[in-house]
Amino acid sequence: MKTRTLGKSGLEVSALGLGCMGLTFGYGSATSENEAIDLIRKAYDLGVTFFDTAEAYSQGGNETLLGKAVAPFRDKVVIATKFGFLDGDAMKGVDSRPERIRQVAENSLKYLKTDYIDLFYQHRVDPNVPMEDVAGTIQDLIKEGKVKHWGMSEAGVESIRRAHAVQPVAALQSEYSLFYREPEKEIIPTLEELGIGFVPFSPLGKGFLTGTINETTQFAADDFRNIVPRFSEENRKANQALVDLVKDIAIEKNATPAQVALAWLLAQKPWIAPIPGTTKIHRLEENVGGASLDLSVDDLAKIQNALQTIEIVGERYPQHLQARVGK
Repeated sequence: MKTRTLGKSGLEVSALGLGCMGLTFGYGSATSENEAIDLIRKAYDLGVTFFDTAEAYSQGGNETLLGKAVAPFRDKVVIATKFGFLDGDAMKGVDSRPERIRQVAENSLKYLKTDYIDLFYQHRVDPNVPMEDVAGTIQDLIKEGKVKHWGMSEAGVESIRRAHAVQPVAALQSEYSLFYREPEKEIIPTLEELGIGFVPFSPLGKGFLTGTINETTQFAADDFRNIVPRFSEENRKANQALVDLVKDIAIEKNATPAQVALAWLLAQKPWIAPIPGTTKIHRLEENVGGASLDLSVDDLAKIQNALQTIEIVGERYPQHLQARVGK
């Protein structure tokens, strides 16, 4: 697989990474440890060198799993993890106090069984802690060799600028896909100006762009999508036009909808590295195929023209979670 450099940071990653959250958290029952380790190692065999986890994904459980899986080739991969939630629980609110950042870093090093974190993200901006204090703490961790690069997740333009002024930010991780294109307005121009890489999560629209979800789909009781307005039955039905567009292009390109959606993202900027997640090896192989699918100028223009006629309905987060993003 080709590699990409995240902005001006010098951090080189595979064009597609692997989001590991869903292996233990967020989308129903956890995958068995053996199956999860097999999946992560298969991803590495397929050329994936960029793996994403977080303290908040099972309070260290996800990090422990990833650490076990990549142990045989730790020095050949980039591990990204995150701090920023109270007690590591996304339901409790945010916490980026310097002492808490340090504690999470030590915990992550232990869980991942590693001496350094390649990319340490602030999971959500904490309005109660000055960004300069957060950036300064990360700067100290970098000087100590415990962290190589730092990033932000779901941050707004003002916070990104304030953070970057203290300690250069390597990457922003936020949602971006054909299903959610809000970052095109302010975020992407700002990242380009500052030389910051972009790591889109949910690049397949939380599964919607795969073409396997419709208005009749029933999610598991503990699946996060049950509380997402965009995934209500009527909104799924209304948003089907986007999936139909992607399916049509996939047929033309002898590809799958997921591959088209990923190829579209990769075509937007050379410093974008999406991190699709999956629990199934056949889906992993399909996603990796998206990294080698070339969309022509005509293909991209066709998509762009069609997008202007399609209105996506429904918020991407319920209101209590929406209040935490873009700060």
